Amino acid sequence: MTELFRLLSLQDASTRVVMLSTASLAIAAALVGSLAILRRRALVGDAVAHASLPGICLAWFVAGDRSLAIMLLGAFVLGLASMGMMALVHRLTKAREDATMAIAISGFFGLGIVLSRMIQNQPGGNRAGLDGFLFGKAASAVTSDAWLVFAVACVVVAIILALRKEFGLLCFDRDFAASIGRPVQRLDALLLVLVALVTVAGLPSVGVVLVVALLVIPPAAARCWSASLGTMLVVAAVMGAVSAIIGTGLSAVLPPPSGAESGGWPTGPMIVLTAAALLVISMVVAPERGLLTALWRRQRLRSSASRSIGSTP
Repeated sequence: MTELFRLLSLQDASTRVVMLSTASLAIAAALVGSLAILRRRALVGDAVAHASLPGICLAWFVAGDRSLAIMLLGAFVLGLASMGMMALVHRLTKAREDATMAIAISGFFGLGIVLSRMIQNQPGGNRAGLDGFLFGKAASAVTSDAWLVFAVACVVVAIILALRKEFGLLCFDRDFAASIGRPVQRLDALLLVLVALVTVAGLPSVGVVLVVALLVIPPAAARCWSASLGTMLVVAAVMGAVSAIIGTGLSAVLPPPSGAESGGWPTGPMIVLTAAALLVISMVVAPERGLLTALWRRQRLRSSASRSIGSTP
């Protein structure tokens, strides 16, 4: 109870740092992910995440030491390169987008594994912290790392709020947006850049493997509650923040797994599991598309049909 009270009152400095980082990241990811899902670009974040690993490794070779800003810059550059490669392969081979994503994910991630092994064989390579980018280590974030993630999240949120109407037109009716003079190609490119930014910023928290969950799960849960873009963005942001806060809190207060030598529950996976739980709850009880609502409407239709048949002479 003492640990829980300290957590809720944010008395612990490390807890404040981690919650600031994860909550701001989750809100930005939920907003960008909502637009990406509506634009059918949700899995672009997965390709960028896997392509970011070789960028992190190359940044380590350039810097010679672990610097979060430089490593995230390298990840962002390689993430953009992966999107460029997907566009080039799609144009030259006419392959489907899912095939180009699979090529980018496997190719860049394989390159990243090879480069990470090379780093591990270097003197001091074990201090590169690459495992943290693979699986996430939000609990080890320092103040400077949290402020960097917070700054990226603020930039992303500001852009989305400023261009919400334009992005809405792009997601729901691209042809109409183009017909009234909206720069749809630039908006599409900007959306992909925002996906890359959020994906790269989320690597220290949840890692390459799970970062796409922050982009997909809260918007999917919000979609159950409303079909309106504005409401969906608000609900997705709230669910992302709640997932981050609850997941971070659970990882801090839960006792370590039985048999564990050290450390508690990992923060990133706990955030993802919390978001998944909110998605399941939304699928069941949401008034717009919830399972209980659908069953109630079906039963009501059956009752109405039965009364109509019974009243027929």
